[in-house]
Amino acid sequence: MPNIKKKKTPEFILSVYMLLTQIGMIGISALNLFKPYVTDLFPVTMTALIGVFFFQLFIFIFIAKYVKEQVPKWLIYLSIPLLLTALTGNLFAFIISLNLLSRNQRYHYSVLRTWTIIWLKITNNPTAMLGLFFIIFVFSISIISYGTFDYSMAVENNYSAILQTPSLAYPFGTDDFGRDLFSRIIFGARISLIVGFLSTAFPLIVGGILGALSGYYGQRTDHVIMRLLDVIYAIPGILLAIVIITAFGSSTVTLILALSLGAVPTYARTMRANVMMVANYEYVESARALGATNFSIIFKHIVPNALAPMIVKATLTIGGAVIATSSLSYLGLGVEPHIPEWGNILKIGSTYLESHSYLAIYPGVAIILLVLSFNFFGDGLRDALDPKFDS
Repeated sequence: MPNIKKKKTPEFILSVYMLLTQIGMIGISALNLFKPYVTDLFPVTMTALIGVFFFQLFIFIFIAKYVKEQVPKWLIYLSIPLLLTALTGNLFAFIISLNLLSRNQRYHYSVLRTWTIIWLKITNNPTAMLGLFFIIFVFSISIISYGTFDYSMAVENNYSAILQTPSLAYPFGTDDFGRDLFSRIIFGARISLIVGFLSTAFPLIVGGILGALSGYYGQRTDHVIMRLLDVIYAIPGILLAIVIITAFGSSTVTLILALSLGAVPTYARTMRANVMMVANYEYVESARALGATNFSIIFKHIVPNALAPMIVKATLTIGGAVIATSSLSYLGLGVEPHIPEWGNILKIGSTYLESHSYLAIYPGVAIILLVLSFNFFGDGLRDALDPKFDS
């Protein structure tokens, strides 16, 4: 019996998930048709989503038929409009476009070849792909909700629909103010993703720079930077966040800064260890012998080759940032109470566990699934970036 798995290219697997994501986006958005009213942009957005789906289906057919070991040169021209469809939030289209570019001999650069190898390993990991699918699905829903969901149904009180049970008009029911729980969870995904990504990106950049300088220069520079970071590291991250939010008030910006500051030392330590190892390689000594400046050696030769563990760490810790965001909001120390955020929604739902348990179950399940998805994808990315891992 032939091995069917070997016949599936990364582009084919990614295109299947791309279509599933697009179908999910259309299906979730179509539920708004049962609501009393829709946004003005709803017809235009739905038409665009359906049009994008048929174009992606067209691409999927060509990929299934023509993309094997090599990519036809003419298919490269379809990757550009496919790339534009990623504006809907369906990032699988973006990944497929880069994969098609990387596998075309005309654009077969070393960086793109590395990209191809990484995605070959990831697509062979079903758990990682399921995690990535849910992350991109939540992200895409957050993007298209600007044109398909009415924000007023998530924030404005509707006393004629208080504590409604799940129905077609209100798929997840309504809360104690008559607000649509389904719409609130959709809009709450934006906050979770924004805070999760930004509170990870800031310490990744700042901690990466400090760790690189500390690991490269060593001695006095290393002692000064690391001892200052040890002071921050000695304070529990959630306690530090509570202190900062209490001092400066609860807002989305304050929450991002509070979560970011506590994570800087861990990223700095990781980068420092990587830089100290990479700095001993021969190509670094060669660059130094050729007269390259310290700045050039650090950021052109050392840091790019020490980023893989940092990327994996960032992917795994975004889930922790999502949990911290929801936890602080649940305690009343996160984003403003009137903003639909998963922690705020869970806080309201927790008071109705006996009579209307769905008010707490749905946001709780959303948090669990998103955190698990980041963990699953982070594990798969770690294996893909490990040269010792054989896919």
